[in-house]
Amino acid sequence: MVELEIDGKKVEVPEGSMVMHAAEKADIYIPHFCYHKKLSIAANCRMCLVDVEKAPKPMPACATPVTQGMVVRTKSDKAIKAQKSVMEFLLINHPLDCPICDQGGECQLQDLAVGYGASGSRYGDEKRVVAPKNVGPLISMKEMTRCIHCTRCVRFGQEIAGAMELGMSNRGEHSEIETFVGQSVDSELSGNMIDICPVGALTSKPFRFSARTWELSRRKSISPHDSTGANLVVQVKNHQVMRVVPLENEAVNECWIADRDRFSYEALNGEQRLTKPMLKQDGVWREVDWQTALEHVANGLSEIRASHGAGRIGALVSPHSTLEELHLAASLVRGLGSENIDHRLRHSEFPAPEGVRWLGTSVASLSELQSVLVVGSNLRKDHPLFAQRIRQAARHGCAVAAITSRALLKTDTAWAMPLRAVQAVEAGDWAQALADVATVLAADKGVPAPVAGQATDSARALAGSLQSGERKAILLGNAAAHHAQASVLLALCQWIGEQTGATVGWLTEAANTVGAQVVHAVPGKGGLNAARMLAGDVDALLLLACEPGADSAPLQRQGCGLVVTLSPFKANLDISDVLLPIAPFTETSGTFINAEGRVQSFHAVVRPLGDTRPGWKVLRVLADLLQVVQPAFETSQEVLAHALGGSVSEFVPAARLSNRTTAAIQIRAGAVHVPPVGIYQLDGIVRRAPSLQQTADALEGASA
Repeated sequence: MVELEIDGKKVEVPEGSMVMHAAEKADIYIPHFCYHKKLSIAANCRMCLVDVEKAPKPMPACATPVTQGMVVRTKSDKAIKAQKSVMEFLLINHPLDCPICDQGGECQLQDLAVGYGASGSRYGDEKRVVAPKNVGPLISMKEMTRCIHCTRCVRFGQEIAGAMELGMSNRGEHSEIETFVGQSVDSELSGNMIDICPVGALTSKPFRFSARTWELSRRKSISPHDSTGANLVVQVKNHQVMRVVPLENEAVNECWIADRDRFSYEALNGEQRLTKPMLKQDGVWREVDWQTALEHVANGLSEIRASHGAGRIGALVSPHSTLEELHLAASLVRGLGSENIDHRLRHSEFPAPEGVRWLGTSVASLSELQSVLVVGSNLRKDHPLFAQRIRQAARHGCAVAAITSRALLKTDTAWAMPLRAVQAVEAGDWAQALADVATVLAADKGVPAPVAGQATDSARALAGSLQSGERKAILLGNAAAHHAQASVLLALCQWIGEQTGATVGWLTEAANTVGAQVVHAVPGKGGLNAARMLAGDVDALLLLACEPGADSAPLQRQGCGLVVTLSPFKANLDISDVLLPIAPFTETSGTFINAEGRVQSFHAVVRPLGDTRPGWKVLRVLADLLQVVQPAFETSQEVLAHALGGSVSEFVPAARLSNRTTAAIQIRAGAVHVPPVGIYQLDGIVRRAPSLQQTADALEGASA
């Protein structure tokens, strides 16, 4: 440790730290623009100049290493004069357009200009003008004249997103930040560039000119999309969601969110929202009141139970639904006497539950891995924030290896991180590829192999990558979970993990995949799985926030007398008899359990649109009409406590989380089809977000 003095305070920091780091530890603010705690040091802006004792001139705090006994003054006349001089230079070419700038009110340059700017400028020549650029549907670069060349956006692309999509061309006052050869910015994390831009050069295209920052209320929430459980700040005006930005949580999403977390809110205000209950009568949809709709559903379910038996009633539930909705849906179906409920909409194999499948380690630990094997995943698109953490680990030497298909990997640079070893084979060959790795490990350790395999060069490379370092993980992706031999893949990974000391886990597909398992939203003994129900083996089917054909295989409606859709959108119009409008995550309170088992609850940030009602309330009332015995729940917190057995903690108890399996390792030959799921096709909200559907990823998925 190195001890130094800053503004009279003694501070100890690790050797190699910069003055800026020491100032942060001492809770002393030094003005800056280019410095960001998650990015490398560039020392471009020079706004952080400070007075270092015995130094002949002011030094940049972000790029000056600490030394033993160093004395630093951040508020001396020398430091203040230097900072004001830098501010004067920064404002020479900056346009005076604050009244029309979207960044107004939350602009770092605007704030610091108040403290360090002069009342007038000595610069009297014409200001430079930078031509606007079109880089896609999410980021606006129409006011690049405002850019102060801090290069935060450039460094973000290189270091966090993994792709250098922006760069600086030309020199001096002719320098410009731009994409090259007219390319668009296509990173799935690109919206974070808007957040870290300290001026109004990069702004949000969907939000642009919609509201002023001081008009917005800020409310916390949780992302309903992938299994990261990213923490959000939802900004609201006039009971309408206007913008979504990250809420910093180092243990989950750090200070980043994926683009689908940021821009999917557009769907919440779209024309496809369902705002009133609807019944299909004589092939025509008609709006009705809640009492009529619920009584129609209750009577229909009662008649089918009486005439065909409770075993002919089923429910398909989305793993993007809240824990409370999933629990009450399971309670309703089982209260009617059926075990037909399933959240595994895209799966091809439906083994009996052996434990709650989860990540196998903490989210934060992904950044510190020394070796990782990813099986059956398009990691960067399936889990952008997990990929970002593994990318940081790779920058520090982590050996990243993959067994996947060419369709998921696409190119050797598709994951935007170096891959130490990769085997791109058809999905039907993934189990054999793992068996080959196991064969190599068995020979190295002198133990019997779990199944016959071949010691190929690819297998040796994959096995070698897992034998380096101490912190190791084997992660099975979405495509592995959907695989027809998912249990065999897990069993082989379990054996390999035991031999190499690696943790084994599922990346888990959706915001509440873990939660759905916790509340047993899977068939009980004798119950029908999702595939059986989609094939038409039920007479009545409840669809909770899921859309057959998009979230699963299409529904074979023949013989099914009643199909009820509970959704925020006008979905399943061709297969449903009743549509019940339930609230999306912004209009209801609820809980998601992320991949590591972290329980995160949230509140509604706006009131329900039209006659929309929280899903848990609709299911509770429907259960009452059907005379299903249940507690008289008044709040979602009461439902949560009931679902988790009365004790609500931050994490699901470790005893309930398990990736161990007793499945026999029997590799079946033959083709296996795993339908690809695009990054912006994951759930009903992102599918209806106009800006996301105009991105290169969405358009590529539509043409595939």
